[in-house]
Amino acid sequence: MAHFVLVHGICHGAWCWYMLVSLLQSAGHRVTPLDLGASGINPKQIGELNSVSDYAQPLMEFMASLPPHEKVILVGHSYGGVVISLAMESFPTKVSAAVYVTAFMPNLHSPIATGIAEFFKSIMGEPRMDSQLWFDDGPENPPTRTLFGPKYIAAKVYQQSPKEDIQLAITLLRQGKFFMKDLSKDSLLTKENFGSVNRVYIVCKDDLLIKESLQNWYIENSPTVDVKFIDGADHMAMLSKPQVLCKYLQQVAVKYN
Repeated sequence: MAHFVLVHGICHGAWCWYMLVSLLQSAGHRVTPLDLGASGINPKQIGELNSVSDYAQPLMEFMASLPPHEKVILVGHSYGGVVISLAMESFPTKVSAAVYVTAFMPNLHSPIATGIAEFFKSIMGEPRMDSQLWFDDGPENPPTRTLFGPKYIAAKVYQQSPKEDIQLAITLLRQGKFFMKDLSKDSLLTKENFGSVNRVYIVCKDDLLIKESLQNWYIENSPTVDVKFIDGADHMAMLSKPQVLCKYLQQVAVKYN
């Protein structure tokens, strides 16, 4: 059986995986959902995150704690794709596969921030509704922080997820940070480390936040060993289509674990 490590997206926490955790555990797998820095019930506040390393620290500490010969399957959702990529670079021998679920997926030819900038381009002309963006580096620079509003998540992020999960998110979402300055460096990922790990991308075809066209852009710019598609999945595939996502993750485990 496989050991899945689940890494949430921006503003979210380990709580968003609750349905998938139950399904994978029922199938006999080990599952570790993590709260990143200043996320979920992690005690840090966003003002204490001075770098992307501070944000990723819980995952890095977990990876460092694994026994030498144990391998895990990293699953990154949305901005979690950035964080699992950094973990793959630091611990390539401890990762049997990495799964990007409608996630930012970097390549070896440009800084990680490039893929995030493409996301900003795709949403900047759209109404923010009650979501908030902060431009701490000035309005001429990319956003630095964000927080999804209740109306926005219902219309754009959770539009096909259970209404109960929208209420859960309204209660638990926390402000998130992008760390664009850190991620603009050229040397964060290498072919020898990040490039040596099997990567799988799961396209969520009804995602209105990271749209299918942008997901395809990530795949074209950083080809993977496999691509899977989920019809009817909004941005929160672990809530809108948990059974299908569980099936795909188990297929990854059979093939690459």
